[in-house]
Amino acid sequence: MPTLRLDTWLSRWLLLCLLFVMAPAVAQQSTPAADADAPAYSTLADMLENEKTRQTIIDQLRAQAAQENTLDAAGASSAAAIADDAPSDQTAAEVSFPRRLADATSHIAANLGGQLKSLSAALVGLFSTRDAGASGPSFDTGTFLIATLNFALVVIGAFVALFVLRRLASPLFGKLGQWSSQRAEKSALLRTVVAVVLAALVDIVVVVLAYVAGNLLATFAIGEAGNMATRFSLFLNAFLMIELFKAALRMLFSSHYEGLRLMPIASPQASYCNRFLARLAGFIGYGMLVVVPIINFNLSPALGQGLGTLIMLLALIYATTVILKHRVTLRDVLMQRAENADMSASRFALRLLGRIWHVLALAYALVVFAVTVLHPETALPYVLLATLKTVITVGIGMLVSGVLTQLIGRRIRLSGDIQRRLPLLETRLNAYVPTALKVIRAIILIVVAMFVLSAWQVFDLAAWYASEAGANTVGTTLNVIIILLVAIAAWIGLASLIEHRLNADAGTGEPSARAKTLLSLFRNALAIALITMTAMIILAEIGINIGPLIAGAGVLGLAIGFGSQKLVQDVITGVFIQLENAMNTGDVVTVGGTTGTAERISIRSVGIRDLSGTYHIVPFSSVDTVSNYMREFGNHVGEYGIAYRESIDDAIEQLQVAFDALKESEHGHKLLEPLSVAGVTALADSSVNIRVIIKTTPGDQWAVGRAYNRLVKLYFDAAGIEIPFPHTTLYFGQEKDGSAPPANLRILSQKGEVVDSQSPSGNASPSPDAPSDENINPEHTKPDNDETPN
Repeated sequence: MPTLRLDTWLSRWLLLCLLFVMAPAVAQQSTPAADADAPAYSTLADMLENEKTRQTIIDQLRAQAAQENTLDAAGASSAAAIADDAPSDQTAAEVSFPRRLADATSHIAANLGGQLKSLSAALVGLFSTRDAGASGPSFDTGTFLIATLNFALVVIGAFVALFVLRRLASPLFGKLGQWSSQRAEKSALLRTVVAVVLAALVDIVVVVLAYVAGNLLATFAIGEAGNMATRFSLFLNAFLMIELFKAALRMLFSSHYEGLRLMPIASPQASYCNRFLARLAGFIGYGMLVVVPIINFNLSPALGQGLGTLIMLLALIYATTVILKHRVTLRDVLMQRAENADMSASRFALRLLGRIWHVLALAYALVVFAVTVLHPETALPYVLLATLKTVITVGIGMLVSGVLTQLIGRRIRLSGDIQRRLPLLETRLNAYVPTALKVIRAIILIVVAMFVLSAWQVFDLAAWYASEAGANTVGTTLNVIIILLVAIAAWIGLASLIEHRLNADAGTGEPSARAKTLLSLFRNALAIALITMTAMIILAEIGINIGPLIAGAGVLGLAIGFGSQKLVQDVITGVFIQLENAMNTGDVVTVGGTTGTAERISIRSVGIRDLSGTYHIVPFSSVDTVSNYMREFGNHVGEYGIAYRESIDDAIEQLQVAFDALKESEHGHKLLEPLSVAGVTALADSSVNIRVIIKTTPGDQWAVGRAYNRLVKLYFDAAGIEIPFPHTTLYFGQEKDGSAPPANLRILSQKGEVVDSQSPSGNASPSPDAPSDENINPEHTKPDNDETPN
């Protein structure tokens, strides 16, 4: 199909939309008059031998070869004429498109009478009987009727063969449709795809067999001596193209077999769409590929071109009427599907398509009409082939996109054993696999768009792929996808292996605290390393020189190191703490003045949860000492005080008995050695203190100590050994002669009366200041240095 400039194409399109019936007349006027009375081959040979007439023949041939560019030349001449008449001395290239369009319209309107006369003369001359002496062939009615009858027999034979073959294949279509309708949840789309592909293959075989039957009929039954007339070949070629196009439509809108329908619409809508498109394709196809060429050859080119324009005009009117009639209905359907879509991209695409689908359909109809009228000899096969390619490409793209959409929405389920061994594998797969499928779906959308543009010759996909830029783009895209897939697979595999080692249910038992810490750090380092390496490889693959980037990163890292010395100190200290195995996750430690359980250890800081539940983040740069209470073993160091009047040996014996009872309790497996009695550590103010040491498994010293303290109290009480509270002796002073001043004491009797110890009679006398029982505060009877016993 010839390539047209945008302004020239638009001018022709607008002219044809305004004056579509004038195009045949224009074409007729542009055809040389000598075409109607072309000389015979013998006369032409005689003229070529004559030197005087040779130049005339050459001029006629050049004029015939220039017919396809007549309108372009006319447009250029018109532009040049307008430029010559312009007072502003503008050039032909500067003449505006509206000006050229107005000039062309005025010329066509001015010659309208002559064009109508030419078309009328062609129609009158077609059916008029020529004299015997007139030049040119006369119209033979008998020959015309025989040719028409033979042609009708070929047409009927081809369609009868198609009808019979489709009837024979209908049971197979029915079985495929029933098999596809048995839609299990997991294999619904796969069943539909397989059934539609098989049905399409059968449908194509049926069409080809009907085409072969028509050829056999035209060649051996009707043709003379095994030869097939050209008109039969025109029809059979058009029959093959149109029926294959209808077979593609049946893949999308199968009206009789719901299981063989790719488009997710109801049967009435599918039947309507199939009928509409099939009628339109048959009307345009058989009209432009069969009727118009036969009339051009046998009757009159002007009549054939006029009929072709009329066919395309009627098809345009019919298509426009149907599109505008169902504009709102289809828009509402697309909007409803957009509301039910799960993904935002699908919702946006459906809403946009619902708003502009009728504009796209009308634009397609107008383009087909304009292109077909401008280039009637080559446009219709080109349009049919491009449309067929578009339908097949979009259908395959929708099919693959539908498969990917179902896979994206389906959650990956792993077996219970795998989930127990690798608890985070299912989460990772459900995060990475849908994302990868979305990327693949976007790439498929781009590829479908490129194939559609190539089908309409807007974009030459084959030439682009053959070029260096196209090959590099495709190769780079594939390499980037492979790199990303390998990186994701490596991360999933290595992270799952680390989790397998960290999981106590994996079969290897509970990992050590150091293994947990190091494996967690290794997993974080692995993620950073994979991201960095993948980014660098991808940048290098797409053509970016990563050498300056690495050098710049080094300089930037050095600058950051000088500007953030505290951070560098955190990292370096953290590295040495890990190398020295100073603490691990789960250890009870004292770090930076904070005591608690180490819940998270990174390369820069440690997270501490104290006894009150507060979470502290301590950077390693502030750590001078790490106190770990869970290395190899733990000690419970107990100080137990007894009264001065108690026997130390009896107390030690009871401490041993309490330890023996502890060994028989649930804490017995935590005891590593026998009880160690350090002896009397202090003769305190109110007690004699005895120290014992109990060696336990690491981290259990506090629980063992609490249990042992309980047992010591129980056994000391049973043996009558006093665990004293602090005692205080009051001294009131003494005179030099040895006498002591009386102590002014007031003793509260059981009756609430105050007995004065200095009273001669010793009788109790009530005192107005005596407190009642409920007003006595026990704290008032304690000395100032009172200590609450444990």
